Amino acid sequence: MDFLVLGPVEVRESGVSVRLSGMRRRRLLALLLLNARHAVSMDFLVDELWQDPPASARHQVHNAIRDLRAALAGSEGAGLITVDVGYRLDVPADAVDAHRFTEGVRAARAARREGRDAEATRLLQSAVDLWRGDAFDGIDCPSVTAAAAGLDEQRLSAVEELMELRLAAGETGSLVAELSALTARYPLRDALRGSLMLALYRGGRQADALAVYGEGRRLLADELGLEPGPRLRRLQAEILADAPRVQRRTPEPGRPATARPSQDNYLPRDLPDFTGRTTELALLDRAVGDRSAGSPRTVVIDGMGGIGKTALAVHFAHHRTPDHPDGQYYVDLHGFSPARAPLTPEEALGVLLRSDGAAPDALPAGPAELSAIWRSRLAGRRALLVLDNAADAAQVAPLLPGTGDTLALITTRRKLTATDGALSLPLGALAPADAETLFRRIAGDACAGSSLTRTVALCGHHPLALRIAATRLRDRPSWTVPDVTSRLCTSAGRTAFLRTADRDLMSVLALSYTQLPYEVREFTRTLALHPAAVHDIPQACAATGLAPSAVECLFDTLLDHNLADEPSPARLAIPPLLRDCAHTLTFPARDGARRLTAVA
Repeated sequence: MDFLVLGPVEVRESGVSVRLSGMRRRRLLALLLLNARHAVSMDFLVDELWQDPPASARHQVHNAIRDLRAALAGSEGAGLITVDVGYRLDVPADAVDAHRFTEGVRAARAARREGRDAEATRLLQSAVDLWRGDAFDGIDCPSVTAAAAGLDEQRLSAVEELMELRLAAGETGSLVAELSALTARYPLRDALRGSLMLALYRGGRQADALAVYGEGRRLLADELGLEPGPRLRRLQAEILADAPRVQRRTPEPGRPATARPSQDNYLPRDLPDFTGRTTELALLDRAVGDRSAGSPRTVVIDGMGGIGKTALAVHFAHHRTPDHPDGQYYVDLHGFSPARAPLTPEEALGVLLRSDGAAPDALPAGPAELSAIWRSRLAGRRALLVLDNAADAAQVAPLLPGTGDTLALITTRRKLTATDGALSLPLGALAPADAETLFRRIAGDACAGSSLTRTVALCGHHPLALRIAATRLRDRPSWTVPDVTSRLCTSAGRTAFLRTADRDLMSVLALSYTQLPYEVREFTRTLALHPAAVHDIPQACAATGLAPSAVECLFDTLLDHNLADEPSPARLAIPPLLRDCAHTLTFPARDGARRLTAVA
């Protein structure tokens, strides 16, 4: 049994259409196919099927499910299952034409990257031929409409690539009619207009090619107040000049086509001494491997300052680059930076779009428009994003893909609970053995033969603290490991020692306090100065004079900002390095400046 959604929703058994009477049954099937092999709740179905659900809504859904079951009864490998919250439609992935389309496009792009253009053309043509109209045509449920828009964008991207490949293979006149129809239907698609110009020019119709450019330019100016993008402007200039690049070119007999150049990689360098995090890397691998094809994946890595969030994200991104060949992007969002304010979503989108080749003068104003363009460019691609140092969920939401196989790795000091659908990966200190390994890799021969157990424990097994301490040992030939350990034994000693000309651990940690309300900072410092290492709610009430409800709320705030641990329910512990940091901070008056000031 085949399930067709790339056009009107249809079910076919051995090539014969299965009768599905009534629009509600088609809409219900569309919702179940959209979430195939996943449970769909009754509440979700009711909300999607009716704007103002009648009292009989659930009964009507039950009846429609009964009719769908009857229609699918003769199918092998497909079944409509009742589960606790609602229903689940179990169908083989390749029974759905949308899955076959996305897999075909993926295989075509892999063939194109490897220089197998003829195979890529065949695969793309087969994928595009699966379409019978607009995706989920006639289905107006909100979730289906959004998914259909993403599929339609992927179709257009595939058609654009197919036209490029056919042009590169030497087709010209045969493409003009197809490209003219496509350009008329999608007049703002620069890639289609450029392919039509090239086909006309190579067919000896230079004036017509230039007229197509002029038509597009007038359309952009009248509707959007924009000029054509740099690719179209460059193509127009090359056609005017009869430049060699736009002349018809075919590979020499027996010589393979040149492979498509790879996308730029904007990732920072991977640390050569990256150590540990075996459990976290395995979890990330599983998360990426388990996702559904054509579905973007978002992972939020959160933890205290200097704990190694960026190092982990960048290391994993480099590891996964071969699986995401359509671009690897990085942007520092400066959510916790000492010298500048966090990037606005509009600023971050500008960075990403310019990295992806968008001309700065062609970008619209406003975050909503920029976000739409960014999602459109990512649709159907297997790209990778590292959104580093995020301030909150509102900052990253406009940067995330809407569809496609893009992987987004977000690092932040806070719990981003509002990032729906994301995998959360809290990052803590290194395992003791990994902490010792990292220290030895940095310090080298300076710690040969010495026990590091106490040294790394005094550093809190914290990666940045370990790096600073090991670097100081390495750069002082007269020092030994006991010299370092003795300097780390007290809070004041750690504060002074874990600082170099370009790194200061306490300043890094203090940045997390700057965004806290005055009451939270005061509460944190009170607990940090208290001799007890762990506090329950009654103990914290006694230490601060606050009511239990207020203390519980403050506990939650510290945990959300990764400024405390919770060794057991309703018990809070501030890690030693954060206690050290709190000792060094002076708090402005309630009505004074908001920023904390580090005490030298």
